[in-house]
Amino acid sequence: MIFSREQEATVAYLKLLQNKGVSTEVLQRRQVFLETLCAELTDKILDGTEYRFAIEAVMDHMPADSWHECLTTAREFYAFWMKDFKAIAALSGNGAFDLASDHWKPIGESSLKALTDRLDTEKFETSETWPLKAYAQALRYEGAEQALVDARVMLAKIILMRLRDVPDRDHKHFRTAVDLTIPLFNVKQNRRLFLVVMREFYHFWVGNPDAGFMVLKDGSGNILK
Repeated sequence: MIFSREQEATVAYLKLLQNKGVSTEVLQRRQVFLETLCAELTDKILDGTEYRFAIEAVMDHMPADSWHECLTTAREFYAFWMKDFKAIAALSGNGAFDLASDHWKPIGESSLKALTDRLDTEKFETSETWPLKAYAQALRYEGAEQALVDARVMLAKIILMRLRDVPDRDHKHFRTAVDLTIPLFNVKQNRRLFLVVMREFYHFWVGNPDAGFMVLKDGSGNILK
């Protein structure tokens, strides 16, 4: 039997996960997602932009509560689709694969309207206001107008509310909260802006001393980064 490029990549990816002890349930969910993704990738050139466009098209049809696992799968699968063996070896060697069968998920409001309605009255702790103020200051230092600062700080406040019960202050949980908040934005332009802000604000949230150098540098809003 001659496998297509996408079939070969899927078999290799799932086999590696299986060898790492991923549960049958997770493997089945990821296989179902990859079947949908691979149908979109068929006959596409091996290119990061084409891959991102395919992901964006597929994700619009995924349930909101599955976005983190689907995007995790898409990020990991990219190297297999590209046949980037060095990237695959690096992923496998440094434990970058997400092997968990379940994940922490943000609790509370599950609609953008409900979250934005809370903004005017929401009380933020000192540990939350510090990164907000530092982010706003960095934006102003880079010459951002107040309207832009206000819009980006509003998005940062939304992710802070989603992170309220996070067990650990790390990249993994921040990304989970972001992935599960993206589908709340129905307008794609707003979705991309949210992603741009999240990549900037993350550095302030974790206390990166170089966070100020990260603002207003990347406006792509790439869903896979």
